Amino acid sequence: MLRAVMALLLLTSLSLSAAELKEVSWEALIPPDAPKLVPQMTPMHDLAQMGTALAEAGPAAHQQAPDAPVVQALDGQQLRIPGYIVPLEVNEAGRTTEFLLVPYFGACIHVPPPPSNQIVHVTSAVGVKVEELYQPYWIEGPMQVKASSSDLAQAGYQMAAAKIYAYELPD
Repeated sequence: MLRAVMALLLLTSLSLSAAELKEVSWEALIPPDAPKLVPQMTPMHDLAQMGTALAEAGPAAHQQAPDAPVVQALDGQQLRIPGYIVPLEVNEAGRTTEFLLVPYFGACIHVPPPPSNQIVHVTSAVGVKVEELYQPYWIEGPMQVKASSSDLAQAGYQMAAAKIYAYELPD
């Protein structure tokens, strides 16, 4: 009987922790009463030269709204969000373990960085191979509503990635 109760408690706690993970869109990171900004997505560089994009030093242009309002209610929540990776640090194994997660490809490299409430500063023990950064990823982990600054942009959020995996559209 004790084993059955323990197993039931274990299963209940596992399902509760899985239920705590919330999938969010980029729009969920913008307060409903915040002014709407149209991203400046005019390319600043030749996209055919993607191989040299990571070697660029500094943003393509000034960031729009580096102090954009954030959603305080997201602080401490376990979230899953899709996005593109802009590396900040690469280790000896060729993996980026510190990066900015952004809603569209080329942000911070080919076009001006989006508002700070559309950038998540992510750290990861494992990271992602630099040569695999062309595709979007799901990032899962605890969200912090905490600003951070890098040479590329200001971020309104931070996340310690518990999981990173390729984003794939359903068939």
